[in-house]
Amino acid sequence: MPPNAPNAPNATSFSPIRPSLLKKNVTSAMADQSKSEIIKNNPIRKGLNAFRASFNSVCEDRSISCSDAIDQLGHEDLRNLTLLLLPSLQSLPAAGQLPSKTGRSTLQSDLLRFISAIASGDFDLNRIKPLLNAALAEIPDNEIWDQVYNAVTESTPPPQPIASSLQQTPWLRNTSSFVNSSEHRKYMDDVLKEELGLLYIGLRGFEQTYFKNIADLETASEAFFKQCTREGDPLFDDGWTGWPKDANQDDVLTWFAGFSEKLSSFAEGYKSTPMCQRRPLARPNEPIDGSIAIRKMDVGFVKDSKARKNSRYHWSQILVPGELKSNPSADKASEAWLDLGRYAREVLAAQYTRRFVLGFTICGSLMRIWEFDRLGGIASEQFDINKEGLRFVFTILGFFWMNEEQLGFDPTIITSGGEQYIEIQRNNQIERLIIDKRIKRAPCIVGRATTCWKAHRKEDPHTPLVIKDSWQFTEREEEGELLREATDRGVINLARYYHHETVQVGGTDDDIRSNVRKELDITTAENYRTSRSAIPRSTSVAITPRKSRSTAGVKRLLSQTGTSLPPNKRSCSASPTKGTISPISNRVHRRVVLRDFGEPIYKASSRAALLRGLEGCIEGHESLHKAGFLHRDISINNLMINEDNNNASWPSFLIDLDFAIKEQREGVSGAKGKTGTRAFMAIGVLFGEQHSFMHDLESFFWVLFWICVHYEGPGQGRVVPRFDKWNSMDTEELAQLKKGEINHEGDFLRTAEEDFASYYQPMIPWVNRLRRVVFPNGGRWEREDKGLYSRMTEILREARKDQKV
Repeated sequence: MPPNAPNAPNATSFSPIRPSLLKKNVTSAMADQSKSEIIKNNPIRKGLNAFRASFNSVCEDRSISCSDAIDQLGHEDLRNLTLLLLPSLQSLPAAGQLPSKTGRSTLQSDLLRFISAIASGDFDLNRIKPLLNAALAEIPDNEIWDQVYNAVTESTPPPQPIASSLQQTPWLRNTSSFVNSSEHRKYMDDVLKEELGLLYIGLRGFEQTYFKNIADLETASEAFFKQCTREGDPLFDDGWTGWPKDANQDDVLTWFAGFSEKLSSFAEGYKSTPMCQRRPLARPNEPIDGSIAIRKMDVGFVKDSKARKNSRYHWSQILVPGELKSNPSADKASEAWLDLGRYAREVLAAQYTRRFVLGFTICGSLMRIWEFDRLGGIASEQFDINKEGLRFVFTILGFFWMNEEQLGFDPTIITSGGEQYIEIQRNNQIERLIIDKRIKRAPCIVGRATTCWKAHRKEDPHTPLVIKDSWQFTEREEEGELLREATDRGVINLARYYHHETVQVGGTDDDIRSNVRKELDITTAENYRTSRSAIPRSTSVAITPRKSRSTAGVKRLLSQTGTSLPPNKRSCSASPTKGTISPISNRVHRRVVLRDFGEPIYKASSRAALLRGLEGCIEGHESLHKAGFLHRDISINNLMINEDNNNASWPSFLIDLDFAIKEQREGVSGAKGKTGTRAFMAIGVLFGEQHSFMHDLESFFWVLFWICVHYEGPGQGRVVPRFDKWNSMDTEELAQLKKGEINHEGDFLRTAEEDFASYYQPMIPWVNRLRRVVFPNGGRWEREDKGLYSRMTEILREARKDQKV
């Protein structure tokens, strides 16, 4: 081009494209190409059909044309449709692969945050109408995903000076928060119901999901059922021979044991590989060992070839729990489901490497298969074992033949040569960590379910490490990252970072929705609900053998589609409780390795050691706070002491940053939301105040108070009925009760004299002095005061000098 041509670059103004800009443009083009490929390789197809069907139903109910309904629908209808569309989009394979607008994760994470914003109610729904219209239109997938990106971008609020909504953890009661409790059912059941929330039943494809990979199962089930239907003396002839008509529990147990023995004997000769040695266990009148309260279980499967009706077993040996009810109407949340939930909790608490539990209920002759995990419980369709005999055989034989991973055990914890270990990749090398002993397991179903082991590197047996596994919400910042940052900042008296990772099972991240539940869609459940609108019930898979004794025409168990079942006249639904987890929630299995090992502070060898340990933990909290972190979960299990001179760990230190947040320097510090263990929660937190370091300091007081009441000596715990109800009562009721404990000195001293264990009676004057500084004038603090750190530690130091202490 001639130099004077109109579009020629001016020689004086021309500058070459900067390499960084060129790189940015190329990267952007590659990203767009990658997104197109992801969308092309993961088509939406029928993924939005449930949303579209619900939209058509709403239009019909409102008697409006679907062509322009989006602009005519009211706020509540728009909100309900949005809360149906977004989880459908979020569950599509493409959402898990498309990049986030922030570049830090995937579009799936953006959608999760978007759903939280919609659910909070503080959102202009007019801004999502383009996405709703796109999802309803017959347009290419890439245009729908463009509208998804536009929606999540416009819906992302600007950074706020206070903690984000993901930090403002809603407080959910669960049964792991009980401390020094009798675990009596009058306290436990309401909390367990709240913990479990809505149990989703009637999920399509349940058996296929959990039984499909068991070798030889389908053909062996059909072969055995063929024997059962032979002419002459059939075991199955329009129902199981010998099945008690009134489904009396003892008679059913006797029948079930006999049937299982016949099936097991047949299967041993059929299986191409050695069977796991397990048998049914039926003992409804004898408690199972290993639980705090007396717990009995009707029926189940145990890993013991010699199991008999009167055998005595521990919860650590129960592989598959079961619950029998003689009345078919007991197949509901308040009866059979809750009973099975109790058993699942005991199994998960006793078995440290268990990720989930499979179980079953039989009410009359109606059976369901269940799976309990860290999000709650899900179940198969209900089926009649006397009408679907082949399905019953398939299920029971499946329980016999499942390997440990299929039953829910963690395959990353390996047992070999008399050792148990895990392997981690650190500094580009594989390290083997030998497990020395189990430390603790949070006794719950739903929640983080924290599990800890003491361990050491194979090459260094003298330096203790702690392996901590937990199931965290995917939205929360990883505890491992917080610990690494705190360690790098030189925080004292806090368990130091060594390694962290997301556990992988089957080559993928171990989470609930994708890995444990294997993409089972809870929107197909019979009792699935979103807000006030119901999702149309999906077709379900029926496994129905012919009634003829000849099995030549028996339908294949896993290959057939089956026919849909007629809808129930009445939906089997349970009302969600205030603690119900959102159906789009997910938890991921994370592992942290720490460089400090100790014992819980209530095991301190003396009163002076207890005070010294408490002082060190308060100093650790102050150091953590100065580094910009707020702990928010001070409890007797998160304060550690180390009295072993050969252990290089801190003499006393804090653990567990699962609830910790990074404090913001602008605006109000802390975050809203009730976090912590209720017995140790500050009064203000129980009322729902913004969490402050002052609340954590108050929790230190409640830890000392609780130990003085509940321990007769080092580690010698006891249950005090007056305080047992603290574990389960309403938070505001507990707040008022705690106020009554501390607001009058004379009353407090009287309580201490009556309820402190004799071992801790000499501590009364010093605990009272601590009460005075934590609760000035007998009331709650009204302003933040960093000087409280030094005043509390000074009292603890003086108390140690007291000869009586």
